[in-house]
Order: sequence, then C-alpha cells, then structure tokens
Amino acid sequence: MQLDHYRLLGRSGLRVSPIALGTMTFGPDWGWGADASESRKQLDLYAERGGNFIDTANFYTEGTSEKFLGEFLQGQRDRFVVATKYTLNLRDGDPNGGGNHRKSLVQNVNASLQRLQTDYIDLLWVHMDDGITPLEETMRALDDVVRQGKVLYVGISDMPAWRVARANTLAEWRGWSPFIGLQVEYSLAERTVERELIPMARELGLGVTPWSPLAQGVLSGRYTQADLASSAPTSGGTSEGRHERNKTNGRLNARTLAIANEAKAIAEELGATTVQVALRWLLEQPGVTSPIIGARTAAQLEDSLGCFGVNLAPEHYARLNAVSAIELGFPQSFLSQDYVKKFMSGGTTILP
Repeated sequence: MQLDHYRLLGRSGLRVSPIALGTMTFGPDWGWGADASESRKQLDLYAERGGNFIDTANFYTEGTSEKFLGEFLQGQRDRFVVATKYTLNLRDGDPNGGGNHRKSLVQNVNASLQRLQTDYIDLLWVHMDDGITPLEETMRALDDVVRQGKVLYVGISDMPAWRVARANTLAEWRGWSPFIGLQVEYSLAERTVERELIPMARELGLGVTPWSPLAQGVLSGRYTQADLASSAPTSGGTSEGRHERNKTNGRLNARTLAIANEAKAIAEELGATTVQVALRWLLEQPGVTSPIIGARTAAQLEDSLGCFGVNLAPEHYARLNAVSAIELGFPQSFLSQDYVKKFMSGGTTILP
C-alpha cells in the first residue's frame, strides 16, 4: 500500500488516496495552526507522493483553510478530490448561519465555492447532526446542489447510525443522492464506533474516513505516566494547552496511555514511530477507506506518511487489539453467545 494506491470511496467510482490530507491546521487564526508557507509545504509534500484527497470545512480557521486551498490549487484543481463541510456557524447571533437546513446549506456552499476559488466541490460533508432539521429536508437540499453541479458527492459526519441509515434509505427510495462516505472519530483509543457505525457503514456501502486517528496526539508516544498526574506535560513535545485539553475531555487516561505505550513498544521493535504504528493499525481496519491526517508541520506529515512502510505482524495486531478492546454491548454481546446461536440454528452449522 502506498499513498498513490487509490481506493474507491464507498459505493461510488470516486478514487481517493488511502490517507486524506486534513487541513484544519491551515491558517494561524486559532492560535496554533500553520501559516501559508508551512501549509503550502504540506500540500506539496502530499501531492508529490501522489495524494489526491483533501479534507477541509467552512469553519476551519474561520475560513482561512479554504482560502489557502483556493490559492494553492490554482492551475491544478481538477486533479484533487476536494472535500469540505457545512453545518457549523461562522456568524455569531445568526440562527440560520449554521445547521443542516436548506438556507444554511445554500449560503455555506456558495461561500465555500468562493473561498476555494472553484465552481464545484467534489465531496460535501454534513459536518454533524444538528438534531433539529428533518432528514427529508437535508437530503433533498443536498440532492439539489448535486443536480445543480455545485457538488458531486455527499457524505455524513458525526451522526448516530440509525439516522444515517434512515437518511440513506430516504435517498434510495426517492431517487436522491445518497451519502457515499462516513466521517467519524476512530483510532486505537476510540473504538466505540465498532458497535454500530462501522457495521452500518459496511452494510450500506459508506467509505469510512476516520478523523483524529491519533486521538488528538495521545497516540503520538509523547505522553508518560507522569503526565496523568501533572498539570503540565513532562515530555516536552506536547503543548500545555493540548495536554490539559486531553485530560479534561478524557482522551488522556490510564487506558489510552497503556494503548499508546503498547504501540510505542511495537514501534521500537520495528524501528518505526508510535504514530506510524497507530496509523497502520487503522489503515487495515474493515470498512476504513482513508484516515484524515492533520499536521502543523511538513515534518509531522512526513512522519505520518511513513506508516506505509510499516509491516505489522499478526501478533502485533493481536497485541494492539487486546490492549484497546472495547465491550460491544447489547445486542452484539447477546447475539454472539454460543447458546443463542444454537437456539437459532438448531445445532446445525450454517455458513454465511
């Protein structure tokens, strides 16, 4: 597997790289992103390796991410698959500035087209479930922008599995454009999507593009046991802000540190980095099409792309799976029991 060994995104003919370039770090507006020069270096590095799948959003760095991409892609726009998102609100005090309704969709798509300096968006993601807009309205409005040629494909991010399934069923029945991709948080440290979302995506033919594949840096290998008790990072490689945020939101804890340590141990055995091991594990998970990798520097991106050169043995996968295992819960745990299977099969062997 290499960056230019392309995959189909979901049940479509769209060819995308097995790693997407995340651009939430493009722009200094939030205080920790990359300036235009460093952002351009990342895009150039990614493109030189054959990467073609770029992920951004209207909201990222207050629109600067899209603006940078619009400038960088001049003269080479068509060779890239540009994915952006709408839902999040860029205008405080305006109740219609965000959300999944038609007005929000139309105004945000038009604004994204201007910032990206293009006349079409390859893949438009619904950024997250707003919990208010009827699915019928969202799916019909998305189909309209596809028919207008402003958008080629649509995808869904951060929505419960049952609502995604209902949305795509509506689209199928009514001849509207269905979601071809699912964007969710997925990593060694966050596997709960394996309960419902990943099986749903595989059944409906949605290509999965995981975000935060390194769990906001927890799987970078930089944290130590001392970081769990300290109010400031002891490793030197992480910022105090991210350290505190990861402790507050629960990402950095005894379990996730143990997972990171196991990945680090395997990395040392293989002469790789912890980042590369964590990404390689994710690349091989069923249903995953293209993890989204964000970086603040080209050097960080270079490290991440090195995951293609890492070959994990079966025992490595077994160790990583064991340390990161989750409870699937009901009904999976119930249906997987031998006595339940026997009740359904009558004691016979039935092959799928």
